[in-house]
Amino acid sequence: MKHGLCVVTLVLFVLAFTQVGAAEDVVILDGTALTRVVPTSFYFEGQSGPTQMRNSVAVRFGEKHHVIVALMDTAGYSSDVRAKYEGFIINDSKLMIGDKEVGVGAYGFGVSKDSKFNLFDIGGNLLVSIEGQKDTATKTPRPLSVIKDDVGVRLYRGRSYVNLTDKSH
Repeated sequence: MKHGLCVVTLVLFVLAFTQVGAAEDVVILDGTALTRVVPTSFYFEGQSGPTQMRNSVAVRFGEKHHVIVALMDTAGYSSDVRAKYEGFIINDSKLMIGDKEVGVGAYGFGVSKDSKFNLFDIGGNLLVSIEGQKDTATKTPRPLSVIKDDVGVRLYRGRSYVNLTDKSH
């Protein structure tokens, strides 16, 4: 009986440590570390748009896997381009955005009024449309932000968010 209890306790400890370790492996970059990884512009559909550095975030999962997200200045572009490419995501490992797996790459994104997070390749093709969630408790949302949670981060575009988790672990 004592042996069985010890095994159960050990298993629960390992599971708890694994969950804590996963959350602790997430680092939100800021300052010089952020400016080192965020590109100053993003290429899409034969054009280039400047990055809004004030609305950029980067997350490191583990030792070396990064996800970079930023809004772009698309003033002067057509409304269909602005709807597709209000921002970009660059990831150097497999990534879960909500419940969708996304491979390594660079993508444009736009968030619709109904909180759908639409991800496009750089040729303008819709790859996935993900149901986002609304966070109505946020008093004054920032245009773009990330917040750590138990398994990764929440990527916020205003009050709408999706969960990002590293798929490489």
